Amino acid sequence: MPIIEQVGAREILDSRGNPTVEVEVALMDGTFARAAVPSGASTGEHEAVELRDGGDRYGGKGVKKAVQAVLDEIGPAVIGLNADDQRLVDQALVDLDGTPDKSRLGGNAILGVSLAVAKAAAESAELPLFRYIGGPNAHILPVPMMNILNGGAHADTAVDIQEFMVARSAPELCRGTALGRRGVPRAEVGAEEGGAVHRPG
Repeated sequence: MPIIEQVGAREILDSRGNPTVEVEVALMDGTFARAAVPSGASTGEHEAVELRDGGDRYGGKGVKKAVQAVLDEIGPAVIGLNADDQRLVDQALVDLDGTPDKSRLGGNAILGVSLAVAKAAAESAELPLFRYIGGPNAHILPVPMMNILNGGAHADTAVDIQEFMVARSAPELCRGTALGRRGVPRAEVGAEEGGAVHRPG
C-alpha cells in the first residue's frame, strides 16, 4: 500500500514564462513523483480558480500563495493517505477547500497535489500514468487534436470563437502529425499557437 509520506511545492516558470506550481510527492515505499500545473491563456467562468499573488511581482501572476497552501494545509491533509485511492485523495482535497470553484486553496495548488499523487501511485505500481489511470481501456490511443486558428481571448482579432481545432482520422494521422511538427507559414500566432486571422469587424 503506497502511503503518502511527504508533500513539497515550489514556484516555477511555465513555457510562457509565467509562474506556476510544481508539487513533489514522496511515498513510504520510496517512490517520488513531481507534477507541474498547466495554465491556460484564459479562464472560463466555470473553471477552477487559480490562486495568484497579485501585486507587482510577475505582474501579479506569482503563485507563492498557492505554494504555501500546499505546504501549510494541503500537504499535511494528504500525508498518511493511500496514494492508490485517487478518489479518496481528490475528495479530501475538494472537502479541504470547501468552495465550488476551488478559490480558497486554489485550483492550481489542488491540481498539482492530485496529479503528483497519481504519478507517484503509477510509479509505485510500475505502470505508465496512462495505463494506471486508464486501466483495461488504456490500449486505446487518444486522437491528437491541433489548434489551427485562435480567436476570442487568445488573439487580438475580431473573431469570436476562441479555438478552431482539427482531429485527424486514422488514415491521415501520420500525415497530420508531420504537418503539426513542421508547422505552417503564418503571419500572426495566437496565445495557443494557432493562427490568428483578422476579419472585417
